[in-house]
Amino acid sequence: MQDEIVKLLKKENKISDETINEIKNFDVNDFSNVVKELGKEDTEYIKQSEITEGLDTSYIGKELYIYKEVSSTNTVAKFLSRHGVENGTVIISEKQTKAKGRSGKSWESPLGGVWLSIILNPNVDHSRLPLITLSTGVAVAKTLERIGVDNPEIKWPNDIMINGKKVCGILTEAVAKFNTIENVIVGVGIDANLEVNDFPKELQDGTTTLKKELGREGNENLLIKIFLEEFEKIAKIFYEKDYELILKEWRKRSYTIGKIVEVREPFNTYYDAYVVGIGKEGALIVEKIDGSLEKVISGECIIKN
Repeated sequence: MQDEIVKLLKKENKISDETINEIKNFDVNDFSNVVKELGKEDTEYIKQSEITEGLDTSYIGKELYIYKEVSSTNTVAKFLSRHGVENGTVIISEKQTKAKGRSGKSWESPLGGVWLSIILNPNVDHSRLPLITLSTGVAVAKTLERIGVDNPEIKWPNDIMINGKKVCGILTEAVAKFNTIENVIVGVGIDANLEVNDFPKELQDGTTTLKKELGREGNENLLIKIFLEEFEKIAKIFYEKDYELILKEWRKRSYTIGKIVEVREPFNTYYDAYVVGIGKEGALIVEKIDGSLEKVISGECIIKN
């Protein structure tokens, strides 16, 4: 993380190689205020004033840091989470050069998308982290419904689909100390005003964008505002521990339940199964070929044709 923060500071001419060499015991944490100041500078496309005007939330997005370009909003969010930012602080970037995904995957996120991370202090056990990802999926789906997308679906555990193609990914990361969760970072990337050919060729067949599905460009700032409102609504339900309501909303929009999938669990355990449903803690329930039921807590599910 230190290397990526240093790159941000150097790119914005806030620090030089000579400065780093001259400072004994260089600690990037000494520059947390500079990183915050960068997030308050003017940007070209994403505008704080347009997001916050009329924003109907009590804490989500009340503190915003918006950047022209970062390696990953999750990385910046993890850094700032250790330096006195409020619960519900949102990190946004117009571009990402090394966006983070599940299983360590990374890619570039160009102009035209919505790339953001939310810093939460949820005071939860590790076992509840999957439900935060599912809750975020519901918030994204409801956001898309509000802007006119018909039937957005949620593919377990972290993708939003339109007409069978991915339009959004979610990455939830815990910031822990001595096995205690201090913060949770919720990263969201929505392919908004992009063309499908903006993506690497190997991803184009399985990817779509809001511009393509709606037949028009949308307002990225409005999209962010609506999402923050929907996220706070579902977060309230989560904090009230009405997990069954979250799961009900998720099941209504599930792209995965009822399908044959290839389950890819950690340590190269692969098998085919039928998706029966989802458990109360967010694990996928599948029926294996031998008829036994299995809980899938982490990994991927590849839909089989």
